[in-house]
Amino acid sequence: MAYCFMPDHLHLLIEATSESSDLVAFADEARQRTAYRYRRRQDQALWQKGYYEHVLRDGEATLAVVRYILANPVRGGLVQEPRDYPFSGSLLFDKRQLDELWQGVAERSFGTP
Repeated sequence: MAYCFMPDHLHLLIEATSESSDLVAFADEARQRTAYRYRRRQDQALWQKGYYEHVLRDGEATLAVVRYILANPVRGGLVQEPRDYPFSGSLLFDKRQLDELWQGVAERSFGTP
């Protein structure tokens, strides 16, 4: 649903597609595949040993989590506005929807009208 590749970490918001979806298996496979490809090019490790996950339950604000993810580069001092960061976005939301979400980030985080 949303992603942000930061210099030292990654944020992903993913959605299960069935009751049998397995977050741990997904994370393990994603880490294994990306680490293998990265190691072949960079000759160094890509991931730390552990990771943090949080499962959203019914009633939790998914869009608030998307906004949090998109605002990471601003909080990290990398850009002034979320839309300026080239390594974040969504495969679910189109450009217009992301612009609305980014505007929501600016308004909530920085008091922009």
